[in-house]
Amino acid sequence: MIDKLQSSAVQSMLAQIRSYEARAKNQPESVGADPNVAKTSFGDMLKGAVNSVNDLQVKTQAMTESYEKGDDVALTDVVLSMQKSSIAFEATLQIRNKVIKAYEDIKNMPV
Repeated sequence: MIDKLQSSAVQSMLAQIRSYEARAKNQPESVGADPNVAKTSFGDMLKGAVNSVNDLQVKTQAMTESYEKGDDVALTDVVLSMQKSSIAFEATLQIRNKVIKAYEDIKNMPV
């Protein structure tokens, strides 16, 4: 019984691979590029990341103020939100530092 299950799984996997191969042969040179997907620039992605970190911090601030006013907000939710926004900010800061270092390394390369 195990041999039959393994054999059918192998056969289905081979069929799937063959279908992918057939699709790949019919694709143009730019494999992986979907013409229906809009292209975004690096600046747009960076702006979106910074905006999402900012939104997280704004939500955390609002949640903290609601808790301080005595609204029905759990303390654990406030603390978790604060930790999430702190981690997101630290990650953004570290990425910024790496990008600046990479830029400085490229700038100082001998030509």
